[in-house]
Amino acid sequence: MATPPPLRAIVLAAGRGERMRPLTDTTPKPLLPIFGRPMIEWHLLALARDGVQEVVINTAWLEDQFPAVLGDGSRFGLRLSYSSEGREHGGALETAGGIAKVQDWLCADGRAAFWVVSGDIWAPDFRFDAELAQRFIASDLDAHLWMVPNPPFHPQGDFAFGAALPALDAQAALAAPIGGDGVGQNGATYANLALMLPSLCAGVTPGQRSALGPHLHEGVARRRISISMYQGRWENVGTPAQWAALQEASKDPVHESAARNIHLADRAGDLGRA
Repeated sequence: MATPPPLRAIVLAAGRGERMRPLTDTTPKPLLPIFGRPMIEWHLLALARDGVQEVVINTAWLEDQFPAVLGDGSRFGLRLSYSSEGREHGGALETAGGIAKVQDWLCADGRAAFWVVSGDIWAPDFRFDAELAQRFIASDLDAHLWMVPNPPFHPQGDFAFGAALPALDAQAALAAPIGGDGVGQNGATYANLALMLPSLCAGVTPGQRSALGPHLHEGVARRRISISMYQGRWENVGTPAQWAALQEASKDPVHESAARNIHLADRAGDLGRA
């Protein structure tokens, strides 16, 4: 049996970043630095480290800055392309709309699924696990979401943990509505890290504006979405104060180590391509 090609990924970067103003008046939120590196670059380096080769970034607000900063992706060990929603549609298509616009490319050449990550979160310990991705594809579910403990700004959470799915992952479970059918009342928050099949957004026409939330809730109701907890560090970086506080955390040796390791990985990639 032929080895399936590496999955592709979409990094979501089209939002205006209203809560991060005035910082985002001149710089898109995913290009704001975390420990001296645009936060979107942390994802790009991690994707390359874990074997992903091709990534599309959807853009809208100040979208010309993305190729100017990130280029064609070769310095990360990737091939980058851009879905310019601002230029082509007059503004962001929202998450499901942004995915639907590039879904044919994401699933080209026999690929059954794709990675989805928001460009404006910081999750330096996340692994884009290719083996788990193949188990997810075999499960025939529509999406697998990683969750985090509810942050103060979202105390109610998004979904609860239902029936366990050990064939997928030791920590995986079906997603359940919070407070629904007596299975797992304690909710967790979607970390904006996911594997998806095209079936999740199948009803969205390319170029149509569509939020992702309704598709996720419908999938949960139909028992078509699985979840697991992401145990690593995660920051939503929602306000300038949170962004500044995270920069202060660089004085913490744990954070310094993470930043140093990703820089070393970047350097190793440069040497490997020399």
